[in-house]
Amino acid sequence: MYRLSSCLRRRSRPAGAWVAVGVLMAGCSASVSGDTTESDASSSISATSSQTSTMPPGSGTTSPGTPSDTTATAAQAPFVPRTITVVMNGDVLLHGGLWTTAEIDAADTGRGDMDFRPLLSDLKPLVSGADLAVCHMETPLAPRGGPYASYPVFSVPPAIVPALKWTGYDACTTASNHSIDQGFDGLARTLDYFDAAGIEHAGTAATRQASREPLVMDVNGIKVGLVSATYGTNGIPLPSAQPWSVPLINIAKIERMAARATDEGADIVMVALHWGLEYMHEPTDDQVAIANQLTRSPDIDFVYGHHAHVVQPYDKVNGKWVVYGLGNMVAQQLTSVEGVDDGNSCRVTFRERPDGSFRVQKLEYIPTMITPFDGVHPTRVLNVPQDVDDPEFAQLRPQLQATDDRVGTVVTSLGADKRGVTEGQ
Repeated sequence: MYRLSSCLRRRSRPAGAWVAVGVLMAGCSASVSGDTTESDASSSISATSSQTSTMPPGSGTTSPGTPSDTTATAAQAPFVPRTITVVMNGDVLLHGGLWTTAEIDAADTGRGDMDFRPLLSDLKPLVSGADLAVCHMETPLAPRGGPYASYPVFSVPPAIVPALKWTGYDACTTASNHSIDQGFDGLARTLDYFDAAGIEHAGTAATRQASREPLVMDVNGIKVGLVSATYGTNGIPLPSAQPWSVPLINIAKIERMAARATDEGADIVMVALHWGLEYMHEPTDDQVAIANQLTRSPDIDFVYGHHAHVVQPYDKVNGKWVVYGLGNMVAQQLTSVEGVDDGNSCRVTFRERPDGSFRVQKLEYIPTMITPFDGVHPTRVLNVPQDVDDPEFAQLRPQLQATDDRVGTVVTSLGADKRGVTEGQ
């Protein structure tokens, strides 16, 4: 979990980084093959940090041949790199059956009318164990007490927010195709709930000024920037008075937001995109092209996505990692498509270099599985590697193993395992 610290570093951006690569909206058709770096399993992050000590003439003098205290201290202080772990999950997509699950659980726990904590409890050790944990809220939140609405135009119970906080999430991205299902009021209300719970958010904005500011979080003295955008809003026009409230995928704008995060001292900048085609494991030509452009930016260090509702591959593009799609974190989609109950938590470990920059030291995927709701047994989100051999889940072992196999096959389908990506727990 992230904790505030006054120990900050600032990385510098190479000259010319403000020049926009161009504008690429979702819907473009260019297919670009991403370059990968086979010899380095970690992606470099361009950053600089230096400290200079000056002394006035005659001060701190020592006898001939005796090193000064400053010199001796510097020589004796070895570089100790800092590390940070970040966990990201895919779509939090609440359908009606999940509300019933929360009602059943609340009757047992006595926590209000709906309690989503048991639904997410199996993920808590993984999520809360990270220095920074990021979820993705795909749908707007309703007023307390409702009315609630499921697919295709959502308005979901706000009781999910304290459950996300309890699970250990520090921040949530909010730009999606459902962001304005309930208009600007629903969008603003959703952000108010996150603010009240102490969960940071990136993506949608309730004010014009907020729409111009990237989220930059101080995580144990390491500053992490987060930028979020979506391919569209399901044909619903953006609010005429607040067209800036939902950030659409636009290369130049994303690069400007990332550059602003760097200017605000971010050591690491991550971009979360709601993109791709639903139920397709393979990244589209648009996804590949966007990833190719964004990973060329000196201000963007890691790109990941959601929206397809199935897992998509990890790949290295221009020497930087791209996680095309994390699948559903929690949902209850009524479809026969295989894989909608599969997901994965991405855990990335960044390590500091002597020059003050950070690079990906370790990248892991942790398969997750959503158990079905049969009207009696509540739904749960399970950590597959943790539970597959647990006697408590013996009856689910075939399903857990199948999920593990499917997720691993997709995640590594572009060769990520040959570049150091491993399954975690």
